[in-house]
Amino acid sequence: MEPIARIFSQNDWITITLMVSLLFPLTAKSIYYSRFFSFIILPFNNRYISMYTKKEKLFNWFHILLSIFQIINTTLFIFFIWRLHKPLSQVENPFIFPLLLASVFLFLSAKTLAQLFNGFIFNSYNIFNELFFKKLTYLNYSSIVLFIANVLLTYVFIDSKIVIYIAVILFLIINIIGWLTVLRNYQNFISSYFFYFILYLCALEIAPLIIMGSFLK
Repeated sequence: MEPIARIFSQNDWITITLMVSLLFPLTAKSIYYSRFFSFIILPFNNRYISMYTKKEKLFNWFHILLSIFQIINTTLFIFFIWRLHKPLSQVENPFIFPLLLASVFLFLSAKTLAQLFNGFIFNSYNIFNELFFKKLTYLNYSSIVLFIANVLLTYVFIDSKIVIYIAVILFLIINIIGWLTVLRNYQNFISSYFFYFILYLCALEIAPLIIMGSFLK
């Protein structure tokens, strides 16, 4: 018998990445089943927000597990967008995804710390904690859309711009719903600090998106 060389395609590491990311929501489901069920129906029922906003701390294992899932799939989705605009020699660079993953992690961590620091500045840490809890909840939920898009871009509609556009639109819709919920629930607080809220919105919400878009472009 002659040895047969086995050639690993780029899909191999993407498959492993998707499977590893899936372990985190599955772990969250097995440990926090009732909470996970409330979370998964978030767009159709506000039960999760009303139940856990005040009783749970922002940094808990359920949120951490789903945030890891979100970071991995956000990075992979960014990689697919980046791959569409780069030559094959750069795409095959094995360090690209780890670098993107580290960048997304540092970016989100810095943004989180900056937002929570605002709570100390305005002496309203509890309100900022609740506000960020709701935003992070919708952001984690929107990562489900990115996971499905990543699966489709890997195995079904490879490098499809239509899938990317649809995923981006759904991602934005979910997070806009989250923002509208926040604005509605904290309109009195926001009106009291309207000028600072506009500065916060420009510096920590809009500017990072512009920077990310410029990077991808």
